[in-house]
Amino acid sequence: MVEKFNNTFYLIIYLVHFAGIGMYAFQTIVDTKKFMKKFGIDKSGAIAVRFAGAFLLGTFLMSVYVGLVRPGGLNATWAFFNIVFINNLCILLCNYYSIKADKTGRNKKIVMEPIYGPLAFTIMSAILCYGLADKIYV
Repeated sequence: MVEKFNNTFYLIIYLVHFAGIGMYAFQTIVDTKKFMKKFGIDKSGAIAVRFAGAFLLGTFLMSVYVGLVRPGGLNATWAFFNIVFINNLCILLCNYYSIKADKTGRNKKIVMEPIYGPLAFTIMSAILCYGLADKIYV
C-alpha cells in the first residue's frame, strides 16, 4: 500500500485529505440540520447544502476507488487529482470572497472555517499532485 503512494508521508496526506472530504460529505448530506445550524443557514437551504455535499461524496467515493480499489493504482489518474486541486482552490477563493469582500449571507455564526478548511485541502491536494507526479502523470 505504501509503495502505491511513494512513501508514508503521501499516504497520510491522501488519507487525511479525503477523510476530511468524506467528513464534510457526511455532514452536508446526512447531518444536514446540524451543519446548517452551525453556520446559521435557514432550513430552506437544505437542498443546496445537500447538492454541494453530493459533489463532495462523488469526490470521496472516487478517492476510495483510486486509492484503494483500482487495479492500476494511482497510475494515470492525473485528471482526478487535478480536478480535486482545482475544486479545492475554487472553493477557497469563493469562500474568501464571500466572507471577506462580498459578505452576502455573512452572519455572527460564520467563523473562518470556510476559509481554513479549503485552504488546508488546497495545500494537501497540491502536495499530492506534486509528490505523486511520477505515478499520476504516467
